Amino acid sequence: MLGLLGLDPLAQAVYSAMLADPTVGVRELTARLGQDEAQIRETLDRLVELALLRPSRERSGLYPVSLVAGMQLLVRRQEEELAAGRDAVAAGRAAAADREPAERLIGLDSVQAELEQLLAGATVEVLSMVPGNAVPSASLEAARTTDDDAARRVRSRVLYHASVRQDPNTVAYGRWLAERGTEIRVSPAVTRRLLIVDNRTAVIPIEPNEPGAGALCVREPGLIDQLTALFELVWTDAVPLGAPTPEETASQLSAMERALLRLLADGLTDDAAGKRLGVSARTVRRIMSDLMDRLGAESRFEAGVEAARRGWL
Repeated sequence: MLGLLGLDPLAQAVYSAMLADPTVGVRELTARLGQDEAQIRETLDRLVELALLRPSRERSGLYPVSLVAGMQLLVRRQEEELAAGRDAVAAGRAAAADREPAERLIGLDSVQAELEQLLAGATVEVLSMVPGNAVPSASLEAARTTDDDAARRVRSRVLYHASVRQDPNTVAYGRWLAERGTEIRVSPAVTRRLLIVDNRTAVIPIEPNEPGAGALCVREPGLIDQLTALFELVWTDAVPLGAPTPEETASQLSAMERALLRLLADGLTDDAAGKRLGVSARTVRRIMSDLMDRLGAESRFEAGVEAARRGWL
């Protein structure tokens, strides 16, 4: 376990020996571990640097921290090193972004390598648009590790074309991503491939209908803003994977509900609408209350606007 946390075999042996006997000295460690004195002293210095050994307050020499405390220190140190590494990558990419507003990536391998680097360095959010009626299984498997890592670290949102709901493999992959925290929606408006990382870098195909031609990696703030606005526009009207589309929901309306929506949209009162439909005003209010819940509306006006937006009228 200590080896996994960064301790070499000799450091593990010295630390373990001192845990067993805090009074053991350099000479005894040298004889017991079969190492020369210089190596033992160098290892002791390393353990002091890691805070696994500290000066004793009771005697001259060092004493070891407990194994549990030592493991916590090593874990914290590795976390700090990882964070520093990610910060360095992010800084490097930001510096590169300042120098290169756009970069052409020729070939699928070049595109895949860039995508992996971008996702590994993501710190805020990843936005993806994936067109087509199915994603090839090989592409899904190739992206699994990278997608899993990104979903666990940052907010991740993916838009698929609505037709992928007919492809079991893509649906299963979408659900797998959703289990890891990725937000998945579908929309018929997803007709172009797009990836945006941290609202700072976007990857778009050079030829929309020829993925093998490569991609363009852009970092121009004005263009990134426009692409993000496009994503958000499609996202607003998209529906969660597995949920019915507005058209499907509208088809589930009863004839009474559809007729009532139209009458109220024409300006009729509850009493007048009820008389047209042969029901009481109380029934009209009950039906409208249910429709407002389904539309997520807090007022009848808002319900009318939302119903029209969804194509229910």
